[in-house]
Amino acid sequence: QVQLVESGGGLVQAGGSLRLSCAYSGRTFSRDVMGWFRQITGKEREFLGAISLRGGSAHYEDSVKGRFTISRDNRKNTVYLQMNSLKPEDTAVYLCAAKAPQSESYEIWGQGTRVTVSS
Repeated sequence: QVQLVESGGGLVQAGGSLRLSCAYSGRTFSRDVMGWFRQITGKEREFLGAISLRGGSAHYEDSVKGRFTISRDNRKNTVYLQMNSLKPEDTAVYLCAAKAPQSESYEIWGQGTRVTVSS
């Protein structure tokens, strides 16, 4: 059974940075595409970006492109989300998710970690 556990959330001032981690267990990490999403209260879950199996490529939504970076360490079974130049509108619960490359949708989800950006 695959488990994803996010960590690293907290309170940060606008303009600051945070790095979120997502620890993966239960099957072969390097065989799954990993994505990051966020859930802002009252809004639909938003896809932020994803990283390929070996970390060679990542793509991002325009809302975070240039500010957020996704990376992964397949030796540690962990995916990261580095967030820079944070804005109050980035306040949300951040979730990681996993899917097989051939899947259209993400199958496995973490419970999320809350990020609050103060102005």
